[in-house]
Amino acid sequence: MANEHLDSMMDNLYWWGIPTFFRCPNEGPEGKDIALVGVPHSTGNGTTERDQHLGPRALRNVSAIARRVHSQFELNPWTTAKIADIGDVPFPRANDNEDCIEQITRFYTELDKSGARPVSVGGDHSITGGIVQALGCGNLTEGEPICFLHLDAHTDVFTKVDHFLGAQKSAAHWGAYLADQGKVDPTHSMQIGLRGHARTLDWLQPSYDYGYNVVTMREFRKRGIEDVAAQIKHVMQGRPIYITFDLDCLDPTIAPAVSNIEAGEKGFDIDEAIALLHAVRGMNIIGGDVVCMMPTKDSPNQITALTASAIMFEMISMIAENTATKSRVSK
Repeated sequence: MANEHLDSMMDNLYWWGIPTFFRCPNEGPEGKDIALVGVPHSTGNGTTERDQHLGPRALRNVSAIARRVHSQFELNPWTTAKIADIGDVPFPRANDNEDCIEQITRFYTELDKSGARPVSVGGDHSITGGIVQALGCGNLTEGEPICFLHLDAHTDVFTKVDHFLGAQKSAAHWGAYLADQGKVDPTHSMQIGLRGHARTLDWLQPSYDYGYNVVTMREFRKRGIEDVAAQIKHVMQGRPIYITFDLDCLDPTIAPAVSNIEAGEKGFDIDEAIALLHAVRGMNIIGGDVVCMMPTKDSPNQITALTASAIMFEMISMIAENTATKSRVSK
């Protein structure tokens, strides 16, 4: 027992040992339930805020001190499921956004064949397009299109121009082109927390045109968590769900180191965001990602990175819980 507690103490030191996501083994996805992936890509945003490719390194660092058990679920995800850090998507042409998106798709196409469910860290939000090009209508979804639980300050359904500062499959376009490809079912997807920054009064119209279920931050404040969570359950029940979490949906006081910070309207508190994630607890979550962290702008205590690791932990725990449930049923 003493050695067990000593090992637990050592595992809680972020500066000790080789940094992997949550101290998971660095192995391939074969035979795993969950694959943790770094996607160090930042040429899909096209702005000067381009250090998002450093996100996976920051998360690997701080996740060493993340929680080892989920007290609410009464679950230890690390023993309940087989989980590995399978490394990073390689980007030999890192400044070529279109090539990078295809590299992501090739990587996740192979990962999809393994049956491991990916939980990924970006990188800018264009990575979701590359990931879901592979997962939508694939092995994990059993041929069905993906349904998004999308928490974000922005729609990322950009249709007014065909590129964002030169990037075609950009951080602003994936919500549209994935729907055009049939990889995503917008009518059973939720976009929650949208609050700007609007450059035109019709900025939400493309999301409505595609059929996304939109809950702006203003609407969320009026309706409350329980009502919105009930809508999530109704819209998404029985569907293959992919969670994509842009850290800028959180209030800047909680996550200051994001690439497109939105001041002027309060974002989610961390408890609100986690409650919305828990709305899909027990459902068919085939994967998720956390995106848009800017480690070079984080506070000295690395609060944004720590918050991002907490969001990642919730996704991992929900998928691990499903793994345990499936195992009990099969017996």
